[in-house]
Amino acid sequence: MATIVEADGVKVFIDPGVSYAPRRYGLPPHPLELQRLDEIRERIVDELRDADYVIITHYHYDHYLREPEYADLFRGKVLIVKHPLRDINLSQKIRAHRFLKKNRVADLAKQVIYADARTLTVDNGVQVRVSPPVPHGAPGSKLGYVVMAAVSCCGETFLHASDVQGPMCEKTIDWILALRPDVVYISGPPTYFAGYKVPREDVEKGLNGLALLASRLQGTIIADHHFARDLAYPDYLRSVNEAGVARVVSAAEYMGVSYEPLEALRKQLWRGQGRPANSGRAP
Repeated sequence: MATIVEADGVKVFIDPGVSYAPRRYGLPPHPLELQRLDEIRERIVDELRDADYVIITHYHYDHYLREPEYADLFRGKVLIVKHPLRDINLSQKIRAHRFLKKNRVADLAKQVIYADARTLTVDNGVQVRVSPPVPHGAPGSKLGYVVMAAVSCCGETFLHASDVQGPMCEKTIDWILALRPDVVYISGPPTYFAGYKVPREDVEKGLNGLALLASRLQGTIIADHHFARDLAYPDYLRSVNEAGVARVVSAAEYMGVSYEPLEALRKQLWRGQGRPANSGRAP
């Protein structure tokens, strides 16, 4: 979900992190995944150097560079972060402390702003609006809370809806619809976990929530992240597109780059099939 937003000369980096599942389908990451990880991390490091503002929506390791050796990248930046003590589960609270205090990121940063339910006007009149904490998926999720972040400039609004998994929660849907963003980048539901780690009815709520947004919003919805870990992901995208008004696409399609769902294809990669057969254009 690492995202650069450039608005009237202001550069905002949201969720500057990258990771992979240590195990998926009983398998470790394939070398191609590790190669991509290194390439993307290098790009994140390069982009962070001249970012003005950094937003961290929550403290799961795929959403920020957590290692101490990267702490200096946050020197002189304005950090807008999920509150490290309120509306947070124990695991994320510990991770927030390590990042902000133990790694001294809070000391290195120009300013640390706790983001929850805040509206900020930054340089050149660019507005950053952050949601109240919403569930990481369905209400009562053991994974805790996240915040969504919107950047508005020149009559347009971009919304980054990290790890809302659909969205599954009515509170999350209501906040997005009230905002009426022009472009939404959202974490779709973890369909690959349906009936396994995530109740099937919650995954259905996530799919229905995405379809509702597509029917009520205009513009573009980029639905990716958890969603793209399922080989059937392109079929789900097509289904939502057929029922909606907004254009619903993958992140790869929006960016105009090759579609390579490496984690979803881990079994095929380890069978020695080389690069994914469907790694052409995005769906």
